Amino acid sequence: MELPEVEVMRRDLEKEIVGKRVKEVDVRPHRNAMRVIRRHARRREFADRLAGQKVTKVERKGKYVLMHLDGGDVLVVHFGMSGQFIRGTKRQALQQHTHVVIEFLQAGNLRYFDPRTFGEMFVTSADDLGNVKELDHIAIDPLEDNFTWQQFSYELGRRAAKLKTLLMDQRFVSGLGNIYSDEVLFAAGLRQDRMSDSLSSQEVRRLYRSMREVVQDAIRFRGTTLGDEAYVDLFGKAGEFQNELKVYGRKGQACRRCRTPIDSVKVGGRTSYFCPQCQS
Repeated sequence: MELPEVEVMRRDLEKEIVGKRVKEVDVRPHRNAMRVIRRHARRREFADRLAGQKVTKVERKGKYVLMHLDGGDVLVVHFGMSGQFIRGTKRQALQQHTHVVIEFLQAGNLRYFDPRTFGEMFVTSADDLGNVKELDHIAIDPLEDNFTWQQFSYELGRRAAKLKTLLMDQRFVSGLGNIYSDEVLFAAGLRQDRMSDSLSSQEVRRLYRSMREVVQDAIRFRGTTLGDEAYVDLFGKAGEFQNELKVYGRKGQACRRCRTPIDSVKVGGRTSYFCPQCQS
């Protein structure tokens, strides 16, 4: 998941589980489930930290979801490449690759599903959040009010890196991955191999504006679900932003703006898509 999908999930969770109390937690009895809760030595230790607690708030930091509990603990979730929450009931059979089931006193449960098990869940105290190194190094968020173009310009000018690589660096800006970095660069009219310190003031403004607009549009369309259907929302429904993609995954197809065939190139082992005519 990238930022838009995680933000859609956060908003859904906020509506569905805030104010609800955890009845019990079932960490499924297989090795992959232990990989998901790998910071906890035992299944029971993880389950006992959640049982009886009420969800008071759901926030997002970068690609992490933080569920605050009334006892002072926080459930931290990172979805990795294929992790997701699905809302369910006891009457519904568990999907294969379901690793954790959180049952609420009120009807319904939350199921953590992750075929590749690159995601992770762990419980920590709110006071110890500052000691979670993955959260400590997350950069500024494109959706935050303090993400100004002046600050963005300053941070951009401090670095000398190719734009695609920089946009995907979670220490520079949080939440962008392979899909949205390509879409942002197309919207800004900039090539993936342009150096960050070579941009004019006008180009910096375009890049800043494009980043905010692409992320907000992707959230409005409830995320991007590609052919592997690795992402669905809390209710099992696919996103719709894949129908709006301008360059990602469209190699050889006509650019929606100028009709030039979309091209691709490898950047850091990942395929990057761009329009040779519209991006310079």
